[in-house]
Amino acid sequence: MDNNCPIEYKKGYTNFFGCKINLSSKCFIPKIETEFWVKKAIKQIRGKNFNILDIFSGSGCIGIAVLKNCSEQCRRVTFAEINKNLIEQIKLNLRLNKINPKRYKVIQSDIFKEILGESKRKQKKSKCKQEKERQFDYIFANPPYIPLKNKHLVQNSVLNYEPHLALFGGKDGLFYIKKFLKDVRRYLKLNGEIYMEFDHLQKTDLERLLKKLNYTNYKIYKDQFKKYRYVCIKN
Repeated sequence: MDNNCPIEYKKGYTNFFGCKINLSSKCFIPKIETEFWVKKAIKQIRGKNFNILDIFSGSGCIGIAVLKNCSEQCRRVTFAEINKNLIEQIKLNLRLNKINPKRYKVIQSDIFKEILGESKRKQKKSKCKQEKERQFDYIFANPPYIPLKNKHLVQNSVLNYEPHLALFGGKDGLFYIKKFLKDVRRYLKLNGEIYMEFDHLQKTDLERLLKKLNYTNYKIYKDQFKKYRYVCIKN
């Protein structure tokens, strides 16, 4: 590897809120801005009995941090990731952090497509099925959100080494965010919460999108660098 390669790839791992995250698949490197808001979220949910979905999971760092820093009262974390290679990366990191297999499920899914499983999706819609869909108390999402139009602003070490599928969210960066926000409420229990990361330059567009999709109970927060970084949405 050359001198411009991220140190995390050279070492083969990184640390994320007390968890050792293996990066052997050259997956997206967890960022300290993400760690900041995940710590905040875990402080809010620690000690509660909940089910969580870690979607756009990547290395699995968010869900693993939840499992490692919350008690056994956390019934299960479901990890959802579209990349087949990263499914194995998530499983490796779960083993590396000695997480009880009874506490998690890892599925390959294009956003929500496989969350319920193929057979359940083919069932006829009913009120009962709609209630079954609402299975998560908390949903954590770190979707690809860098606008392609801002590609020139990305650090060379990121642009040249990290997977572009995990970085870019279409021309305006909102491609995956729009898909996520359009469907996510179907999977969230009443009084549940969503935590989603976004680009600080997208705040105005995100608020416009939330209004368009009839979201009303939400708050946007800044990261440790005083930049708007994540939104918490309550059902």
